[in-house]
Amino acid sequence: MNSIILSSDRIVKANGFYETLRKTRPRTRADLKNYLKIFLGIEIGDTKICPEHNSPMDYLWHCYNSDFDGSTTGDCVVWAGRGGGKTLLAAAATLLDSIFKPGCKTRILAGSELQAQRMYDYMLGFLRNGFERFAAGPVRKDRCVFLNGSDVEVLTQSAASVRGSHIHKLRCDEVELFDRQIFEAAKFVTKSTDNIVGAMETLSTMHQPFGIMHDIVGKAQSAGVPIFKWCVWEVIENCKDRSCSRCPLNNDCQGRARKANGYLRIDDCLAQMRRSSRSAFESEMLCLRPSLENVVFAEFEPDVHIGEVEYDTTLPLYRAIDFGFVNPFVCLWIQVDGKGTVRVIDEYVKSRITIDGHADEIKNRKPFVEDNVIATFCDPAGAGVNDVTGTSAVFQLRQAGVKLRYKRSSILEGIELVRRALRSGDGVSNLVISPRCGRLIEAMQCYHYPPVGAEELPLKDGIYDHPIDALRYFFVNYQTSNPAKNRRY
Repeated sequence: MNSIILSSDRIVKANGFYETLRKTRPRTRADLKNYLKIFLGIEIGDTKICPEHNSPMDYLWHCYNSDFDGSTTGDCVVWAGRGGGKTLLAAAATLLDSIFKPGCKTRILAGSELQAQRMYDYMLGFLRNGFERFAAGPVRKDRCVFLNGSDVEVLTQSAASVRGSHIHKLRCDEVELFDRQIFEAAKFVTKSTDNIVGAMETLSTMHQPFGIMHDIVGKAQSAGVPIFKWCVWEVIENCKDRSCSRCPLNNDCQGRARKANGYLRIDDCLAQMRRSSRSAFESEMLCLRPSLENVVFAEFEPDVHIGEVEYDTTLPLYRAIDFGFVNPFVCLWIQVDGKGTVRVIDEYVKSRITIDGHADEIKNRKPFVEDNVIATFCDPAGAGVNDVTGTSAVFQLRQAGVKLRYKRSSILEGIELVRRALRSGDGVSNLVISPRCGRLIEAMQCYHYPPVGAEELPLKDGIYDHPIDALRYFFVNYQTSNPAKNRRY
């Protein structure tokens, strides 16, 4: 009898100790990893397999610890593949914030209501696994309040829902599917308080080179916002008994799975690879590059078509212009070498400047000499008379001494000429672009067709179409056998 009482007493003490640990805030990365395993039942991968990647634990430690290490911002970007655990990890981070950061206000916003609900449901699953006593009152299907003043709520993709919030943490899941206006509004909802840092976390796979996630990653890199990136190899299960030479994954894996310790089953990964296209597998699972679906110039390869090309005074010099005011005015400087390779050596892209200002810039651009310019090819629409000024952009530039020529053509005609230069029928490339031409390079990768419908013409988005238009005008005028028009006004 005494032994039974003693055993019961030990159980009570053990349970008390266990619950005390549940309430104890993890202080170190190792503590946090153990806490997640013991109390949430998840074991987070903490090994980066690809040299340029991160581990999932890197992300979780960042968003958890940013309120304790004196950080001034908790913003971050998570770029991970399908099945990479982004939503589950964000749900775990939400519960941790709610428990260990009293008064923390967290909102969940996703590309679809279903996706937002999924993150919230993951969090409720953790909550119902021994954390019920932390909640204050009944848990609603879209909102949970905690005894310490923290709360979590699911937001809908609407301006009213987003603009009406001022909170600490905003977790945006699958941002690639967001409405752009909603995403822009969401940037202003976070607010720091004395003990909690305001943070906007954006999580997604990068599906398209012209999508929101592509923009977010580019801006995060220039702004110094942390980007946590991992792919299938950081989350796949450890491979022990398979033959590499017989495995369909071997060309991509190259032994990586033997170092992994994740949860994604190898057989599931094999099934996904078999049922998807190569480009989709590379973007969705390997995070190598966005899918080229709907991209106009899928033939563009940075390793082939970007190169250090300098101005050669022995070669003829051309310019190509696309007019704009609110949308950018674009000018490209181009030469063609003896082998017929088109060399785009510089660019000028500016908005909200008058034609006179553009004329001064392009005529005095160093190291070019205006007298060496053979011709400047332009948009035929620039010859139209403006109702306000009573003149045309073509007339104004000619008055400034710029030798303009143009030939009317269809968009598809110019696109085909650019494609032929990127890769001719015999596989030869005749186009190289200087790294100085960043806007043109971005446009070559992002110029795209509308995502839905049977539209044959690329989307005129006001961003990527203008550098491409300037390039088209060069090819249409230079490579056509028909003489270009040269009119005087």
